[in-house]
Amino acid sequence: MNTIGLFLGLIGLALGGAIGYVVRQALVKGKVKSAESKAESILKNAKSEEQAILLKAKEQALASLDEGRQEANEQKQEIKQAQKRLEERENRFDKNLLELENTKTRLQEKELSYHAKEEEIEELRKQEMVKLQEVASLTKEQAQQNLFDMVEEDSKEAILGRIKKLDEQGEEEMDIRAQKILSLVIQRFASSHVVDATTTLVSLPSDDMKGRIIGKEGRNIKALERLTGCELIIDDTPEMITISGFSPVRRQVAKKALEMLIKDGRIQPARIETAVNDSKKGLAKEMKKAGEDALYELGIPVSSIDPKLTSILGRLKFRTSYGQNVLQHSVEVARISGMIAEELGADAFACKKGGLFHDIGKAVDHDMQGAHPEIGYNIMKKFGWPEDLCYQSIAHHEDKPRTLEGVIVKAADAISGARPGARRNTVEDYIQRLQNLEDTAASFEGVDKAYAIQAGREVRVFVSPGKVDDYTAHNLARDIAKRIENELTYPGEVRVTVIRETRVTEYAR
Repeated sequence: MNTIGLFLGLIGLALGGAIGYVVRQALVKGKVKSAESKAESILKNAKSEEQAILLKAKEQALASLDEGRQEANEQKQEIKQAQKRLEERENRFDKNLLELENTKTRLQEKELSYHAKEEEIEELRKQEMVKLQEVASLTKEQAQQNLFDMVEEDSKEAILGRIKKLDEQGEEEMDIRAQKILSLVIQRFASSHVVDATTTLVSLPSDDMKGRIIGKEGRNIKALERLTGCELIIDDTPEMITISGFSPVRRQVAKKALEMLIKDGRIQPARIETAVNDSKKGLAKEMKKAGEDALYELGIPVSSIDPKLTSILGRLKFRTSYGQNVLQHSVEVARISGMIAEELGADAFACKKGGLFHDIGKAVDHDMQGAHPEIGYNIMKKFGWPEDLCYQSIAHHEDKPRTLEGVIVKAADAISGARPGARRNTVEDYIQRLQNLEDTAASFEGVDKAYAIQAGREVRVFVSPGKVDDYTAHNLARDIAKRIENELTYPGEVRVTVIRETRVTEYAR
């Protein structure tokens, strides 16, 4: 029974599997047919869309082709018009070129005609000149010279009057301008009329100190003279010793060392050497400080100047020129130069700097060969200064400086040195200067007498009326002034006045 039931179960199971397989196959076939139908539908739709797209693309291509053909036609039309215009221009150019060639040919023909006429006229002139020379018995050069002499003789007075008028007019205008500038400068800057001069005298507490300074067998004074390079003059002047030396710096070293020894009281060779060394060190510091003070006073940065050059500038404190302290003179020149430069629109700082160092050569001219302008120029060149600043050391001694700044420094130097009380001269120098002025003026032909007046600031020259006329007198004044400028040394300026006097005397009997 169980076997039959098991068998029947197996059969039923087999039948169920077979039925399920058949059903599954039927379902699969249905899905496949459905998918194929969908694929066919999609493919048909794609083909229809493809045809629509191709049709649209063809239509667009045809439209673009029509536009391109239209643009090409327009461009061809423009090209034809441009070619037409170009041909017209070429035709006009050819026409103008032909006209130009014709004009050139006509001008060449006229030029040849003109040359021929010029040659003909020149030949006629030569023939006319030969005939005139034969008639007048004079050559061309002689006739010209006679004509010039006649015109000069007739116009001498007019020319002289015109020259005088122009000179007076120019001098008046320059005087007005110069007075205006100088008045402004003097108003802004004023300095003492009397300046300190380096002294070579040393005061003693008593005359007994002279013997101690001389020492046993003169050993102390010999040591002082040997170490300082100066000569000590001990004479009968009460309580006073004179130091004589060529270098002002050495005189100052000797003076300070001697004052130290007098104050200390111990005067012996060993102590003298120590005092001289201390004096040199102290003087070096004093010179550097003097140079820095001058820079500070003028507003020039101390850092912009080499310390060695600052010390050289400070040496001018112990240098004098005609009794005027050179450092103070340099500061005055710098200030005046800056003010004049401001009025004239020049470089005020360059003028101020150049004015301060224009006499720097005087600081070492006792120790070096050459004149102080060239020495100063070389010193500034050595420290790398520009040429225009270095040149101002030379410019203030030239008659006609080549730069505006050089002219300003030269004028400021003359103002500082020529103002009343700035410098002092000995009587012998003063008389010699006046004599040189008179001798220079009297050396010219036609001069009867010459007198230097107003402390040598004017020379009055009396000439012989028979030898010197009015025109010659005018030129004579110029020649005398130029020779004084070139050959003599003087402060400020010298006015030359030529006097031509005619006296007529008659007697009533």
